[in-house]
Amino acid sequence: MSLYLGKIHYWLYNKILWFEGLEEEIIKIAKQEKLDINKLLKNANEHFGEKLPNKPLEEIIDTNNIHGWLQERIHSAEGRMAYWIRLILDKDKNSISKIEKVYIDQGLKAGKECLSQEIDLLNAKNIYNKINDYILDGMPCDRVNEIIESNEDIVSWKRRICVHKDIWHDEVELFYQLRSLWIKSFINTVNNEFKYVEDDGVNKIERV
Repeated sequence: MSLYLGKIHYWLYNKILWFEGLEEEIIKIAKQEKLDINKLLKNANEHFGEKLPNKPLEEIIDTNNIHGWLQERIHSAEGRMAYWIRLILDKDKNSISKIEKVYIDQGLKAGKECLSQEIDLLNAKNIYNKINDYILDGMPCDRVNEIIESNEDIVSWKRRICVHKDIWHDEVELFYQLRSLWIKSFINTVNNEFKYVEDDGVNKIERV
């Protein structure tokens, strides 16, 4: 079965797994807020689909519809995440600080993983590419980002389309704010000679 799969499919699968790891931490906050986890988890699974089982990709993917299966898993993971965050903030808007910390901590965790693997993150281009090994931004064919400038000192890009609004709806800006915290934490961990900034719709990783 693995003969049908390429590196890009494992790459997407690993991104989904990282996102589902983030979801697990968000559910811990829901427990702290005394939400009915069992009832809500059942509801989330019914509406968005269950988390991926702890199995190799080649054992669970539909090889007759590889692209569609992966796209469905991405939508499923994002749908559940938006669901949990809405519930938590509906219960207590002050919980936003806990949610932000989860994103910051996971950016730190991903950064430490890269450092432990001695990955070359000495320039902006490599940092940008590595960030995209972790964050979910639709399928590669969606071509979400348009690169404006790319060299060792700076990578700048703008969002060509938004693949998250249909899932997050009115909270889509919250999604981007949380992801920005993740990116800033990741960059600060792997190479604090660089920073991430957003300016008038343009995103930049630039040397300090």
